[in-house]
Amino acid sequence: MKQFIVSPLNHPIKATISVPADKSISHRSVIFGAISNGRTEIKNLLASEDCLSTLKIMQQLGVEVNVFNNYESVTVYGKGLRSFVEPKNILNCGNSGTTIRLITGLLSAQNFLSVLTGDDSLLNRPMGRVVEPLTLMGAKIFGREHNTKAPIVITPGVLHGITYEMSVSSAQVKSAIMLAALYAKGETKIVEKEKSRDHTERMLTAFGAKITQEKNEIVIGPEQSLEAQSIQVPSDISSAAFFMAAGSIIPGSEVIIPKVLVNPTRSGIITVLKKMGVKVELTNKKDVSGEPIADLFITTPSELLATEVKGSTIPLLIDEIPILCIVMAQAKGKSVIKDAKELRFKESDRIKTMVTVLKKLGVEVNELEDGLEINGLNGEPFKIDPDIEWPKHFDHRIAMSVAIAALKCTEPVNVPGSEWISTSFPSFEKIISKLQVAVV
Repeated sequence: MKQFIVSPLNHPIKATISVPADKSISHRSVIFGAISNGRTEIKNLLASEDCLSTLKIMQQLGVEVNVFNNYESVTVYGKGLRSFVEPKNILNCGNSGTTIRLITGLLSAQNFLSVLTGDDSLLNRPMGRVVEPLTLMGAKIFGREHNTKAPIVITPGVLHGITYEMSVSSAQVKSAIMLAALYAKGETKIVEKEKSRDHTERMLTAFGAKITQEKNEIVIGPEQSLEAQSIQVPSDISSAAFFMAAGSIIPGSEVIIPKVLVNPTRSGIITVLKKMGVKVELTNKKDVSGEPIADLFITTPSELLATEVKGSTIPLLIDEIPILCIVMAQAKGKSVIKDAKELRFKESDRIKTMVTVLKKLGVEVNELEDGLEINGLNGEPFKIDPDIEWPKHFDHRIAMSVAIAALKCTEPVNVPGSEWISTSFPSFEKIISKLQVAVV
């Protein structure tokens, strides 16, 4: 088992920290480039295990991809929507839910057999939410447990447009439907209860897709054609959130994180931290490849306040909730997270897993069906409970959340599940090591 030991900090964080490129945009830039006409150039692609799973699958489908300077630049040569070749082998999505769900939508319209699988964690994640709308569109998809789990087998089908009301707020499900809709006969309308991240809408529009949006409705025109683009991938706010949290809980800290994606459908963590008293300033704002970015400047508050997060805010920070739990555990008073049942269907059951993590850290916490109640320590260091075992999980965000908590702990922590961190943040351990000697 991998050893990643993080010791408590005995000094404030005064640092500029560069975080990796955005994972969601990296996935989509490769996929959309592969189905467009021409040469798509991608700058600053995230070379994490998840994104490389997507890239390798595009190559297995016959797409030419050239990589330069350790993924600083990636060129994807697309030949249109119907240019894929039948893969000779099973397509392995690794640990990536984005890969398997988006590519299921894409392959449901192809005229060949394909099989998608992944690691043990991915094989336990729900696929029925994607299979259902695609089947309604005419796709022929089969999987384990009554077509609800991978491996997924897709055979040729002819797709038609549908009107579909989303039962869960999920950008992955929405994107799978949108990719299938590009091939379908007739319009497809998607209705969201709560707005989820909109990278697919933004990027497909940039590639020339005919999409109209009004409130929570998205309409995709039939049988489309995409044209290659140049994409600059911004820094990932989900990765930035860990060091935003560190700057929030380590007294006297001042943290700058440059060129971070601040898309309104992703920036809920900024809103909540401000509500808790953290000073978060956005400077050097600009648009890059259709996405808003800014430099973030985080200053530790004199007092960290408890808060409640629920309703329409949840989709805007769903991936940041594990690290937000760590910040809440340092606040004054009881914080509450509600309406977040979707957390139970991530790389781990993040509600149950974070409850165990917080108890291990000496925090009073109650597990709710759709969230958590956290009694904050009012700035007191975390104290490891020797009678509670760390949870066993396959979850990069849980591991990184524990590592940040360890910076404010009474003793060093051997971070559980650290082998999964590279799925999204390959440089995380190096940054933590530099923080511990006060140089970044």
